[in-house]
Amino acid sequence: MGQHRPEDGVLVTHCLAFCAALASHHRGEDTGMFAELLRERPDLAKTVANLVEDHEMIASILARVVELADRATGSHGPALEAIDRELDGLAAIMESHFNYEERAISEALDAGIPDTGWSDRVFRFREGGH
Repeated sequence: MGQHRPEDGVLVTHCLAFCAALASHHRGEDTGMFAELLRERPDLAKTVANLVEDHEMIASILARVVELADRATGSHGPALEAIDRELDGLAAIMESHFNYEERAISEALDAGIPDTGWSDRVFRFREGGH
């Protein structure tokens, strides 16, 4: 415990990249896809609100992971263990979130909603789709 392994730095780097990609994906859903979905299916307003609330909770966890990753550069053992605990919680929430999202909006998405550029922000994992 508390010993630095060479792969710890790589793990932290991958963890930060994952966090950034997931946050970008959720911002794309919140600001693009969900707006278009609601134009086509206003009956899904409560569902979309629930998904946005999930995204906010996930964003809080991601922020904690980033903070812990910053600390891990100086004190590897305890900080990495804390990241591991946060990621376990994130995995559980994400599984529930994806299952809910799939059940709640996949039919509406499969029916098609106009793509006004939102798909770039949702699926390319980069700010603004560039």
